[in-house]
Amino acid sequence: MLLLLEKLVNIDSGSSHKEGIDEVGGILKELYEEIGFSVEVVHESVSGNNLVITYGENPSIIAVAHMDTVFKVGTAKERPFTIVGDQAYGPGVIDMKGSQVALLYAIKALKENNPKALESVQIILNGDEETGSETSRPIIEKYAKGKKYALIMEPARKDGSLVTARRGVGRYSVYVKGKATHSGIEPQNGISAIGELAHKIIKLHALTNHDEGVSVSVGLIEGGESVNTVAPTAAAHVDVRIRYAEQAELIDRKIREICSTSDVPGTKITLEGGINRPPMVKNEQTIELLEVIKEIGDGLGIKITDVSTGGGSDASFTSAIGIPTIDGLGPIGGNTHSEQEYLEIPSLVERTNLLAELIGRLSAEE
Repeated sequence: MLLLLEKLVNIDSGSSHKEGIDEVGGILKELYEEIGFSVEVVHESVSGNNLVITYGENPSIIAVAHMDTVFKVGTAKERPFTIVGDQAYGPGVIDMKGSQVALLYAIKALKENNPKALESVQIILNGDEETGSETSRPIIEKYAKGKKYALIMEPARKDGSLVTARRGVGRYSVYVKGKATHSGIEPQNGISAIGELAHKIIKLHALTNHDEGVSVSVGLIEGGESVNTVAPTAAAHVDVRIRYAEQAELIDRKIREICSTSDVPGTKITLEGGINRPPMVKNEQTIELLEVIKEIGDGLGIKITDVSTGGGSDASFTSAIGIPTIDGLGPIGGNTHSEQEYLEIPSLVERTNLLAELIGRLSAEE
C-alpha cells in the first residue's frame, strides 16, 4: 500500500495539470482491470479524465474518489513522498491519494474474501473535484441515481471522524468597469471601479449570518492600472457557504440584487457564478447508515464518531438526490492543501478494513 501511495504522491496531479491526473488515472485503471473490473474512461478536453469502474450489472453502492490535487506542477519534485515515524507526507498524500489506495485495497480484499460483494459496488474516480467537479458532477449524478448507498472517499478528520454533513458551496465573480483618468490632473473625469467594488464588498459581507450557517466572503480582489490612475476595472471573487438547501435561492437572489445596481454612477457591473454544491444534510437515512458503520467499527475495535464540516465535496451531489451518503471514509490525516499535509500510516489498514467490511455488509443486504 505504501509503495503505491508513494508512486501516486510523486506524480503532480493538480487540477490544471491534465497530463498528471490522467497518469494517475492510467495507473489505477490498470490496477482495477487486473482484478476483473471494467473501466470506462470519460475523456475530457481540459480537465482530467473521469473513470467509471464497474464489476457487476446492477450495483447498488457508488463510491467516489477524486484524483486531482490543489498543488502546482513541480511540487512533487520539491517535496516528494516521505515517511517520518508513523506519518507519511507529500502533496495530496491524504487528500486524497491515500483514499485511492485504501479504496483499491478494500476492493482487493473483497476480491479475495468476498468476491460476490464486488457486484454491488461501482466506483467513480474523477479528475476535477478540487475545482468544483464541473465535468464530473453530471457523471456522478448519472450513476448515483438508483443506488442505495453512496460512500465518499474524502479523508477522515484528524480525530478519525467521518463526515455526515457539509455546507453547500457557491462561487461568484463580480466584475466592474469604470473610467480611467489621471488621478492628479483630472480626477473629476474618472469613474472608479475600485470605489464601486468597495461598496459591493461591504454589502456582500453583510449577508453573512453565522447563526444560520450562511457565510459570504470576498476572498480575492484585483483591479486598477497604477496608483495614480482612477481604476477603470476591478473584480472580486466570492465564496458562499450555506447550511440548508432552501438558503440557496435566497442568498443567490440577494447577491444578484446587490450587483444589479451601481453605487458609483457610471460604473457597470457583471456578475458570474452561482451555488455549485448543494448542502449535504444529515438526515434519518444518513444516521441509519452511520449506525451500520459504528457497528462494524465496534467489531474491528474502532470507535466511530462523525462531524459536520463547512468544506465541500462530491458527497453533496449524492446526498442532494436522496441517497444515504457517508463521507470521510478514507484514512486519517490532516493539514490538507498545505506543505504540512500528512497521513497516519496505521490508519491505512484500519480504514481499508472498515471500508471492505462496510461494502460487504451493504452488499449482503441485497
